[in-house]
Amino acid sequence: MGRVLRTASAMVLCASAVNAGGIERSAQSVALLFEEGNYVEFNMGRASPDVSGTQMFPVPDASNSGDMAVDYNTYSLGLKLRVNDKLDFALIMDEPIGADVAYPIASGYPYQGSVADLNSIATTALLRYKLPNNFSVIGGIRALTTSGTVQLFNGYGLSTSKETDLGYVLGFAWEKPEIAARVALTYNSAITHKFDADEVASGYSFDTVFETEIPQSLLLEGQTGVAKDTLVFGSVRWVDWSAFDISPAIYTNAPENYFNDALVSYEDDTITYTLGVGRRFNENWSGAVFVSHEAGTGGYAGNLGPTDGATALGLAATYTRDNLKITGGVRYVMIGDAKTEVPSAFLGGECANEDCGTFSEFEDNTAFAFGLRVGYSF
Repeated sequence: MGRVLRTASAMVLCASAVNAGGIERSAQSVALLFEEGNYVEFNMGRASPDVSGTQMFPVPDASNSGDMAVDYNTYSLGLKLRVNDKLDFALIMDEPIGADVAYPIASGYPYQGSVADLNSIATTALLRYKLPNNFSVIGGIRALTTSGTVQLFNGYGLSTSKETDLGYVLGFAWEKPEIAARVALTYNSAITHKFDADEVASGYSFDTVFETEIPQSLLLEGQTGVAKDTLVFGSVRWVDWSAFDISPAIYTNAPENYFNDALVSYEDDTITYTLGVGRRFNENWSGAVFVSHEAGTGGYAGNLGPTDGATALGLAATYTRDNLKITGGVRYVMIGDAKTEVPSAFLGGECANEDCGTFSEFEDNTAFAFGLRVGYSF
């Protein structure tokens, strides 16, 4: 099939800067390990989401939130080395999770002026050992550094320490190079951060400590040639988002707790499906089209992340010349509709596991993502 077509499924990564599930911004693929010989790459992406909602309580269509999702960039680096005939090594630096929220000021929407920022950097070292019959095992460690800040309309503020903690990666793969066939299953462990936090509530500042688990995930990737110069590829990704919870001590007990319980949490896990077709046009050019879908989980979403599932369409193209490979991609995301729950403070008491009703509806929202990858074999 040739080097150009064998990596067609990796084109998807260039246009995947927006992920609907939780706060994820990287699929943590191990495709880099399957590049031929020694290889280095640089990736950059730009995401432009447009997420707005309408206040429904106490009066329907009372006010519009305006676009509360901020455009953002993502970057990653990857290095793959062929150690010997049996062993390959890869080092990946990326931004696996993140959030950029800013409700416009003077919109009349109750959460106007609320902002949130979450940043992360992960460094992952991987080894792939080749076994007989085209099987291989994959393993590695991942160091994740995370920090965040929040400032809410009601005067509550949060600033966390920058914490670095370790996780691990395990997986196995099978391939048949003659037909560009490959299947890889990888597991990324959960990573727990213990943050030192500076919380502000009722005009007072508090030094507190809380823990947050960055969830475990499982990724199944596959591809195979189906005709001359044509490849079909896909993936299924599960993320344990129901285990993710940001609950600072003062926030969860303060009278200003307008969000009922956790600052950020998710009721259900997510499963994302991707399917695409890659085609080599000549020795220099190849392209791919793909679609991905993440079903909504229902229930209420949080006001700092008012989305529920997504469907995306994408295009990517790769130009190869000698040892240089340049890939560009674009992705259009139809973000799933979501409802947020009436804050308990607006009702004069706690919801206490009861349905407080719909506070806002976020509908017909979209996002565009653009990606560029430059790779070099040596």
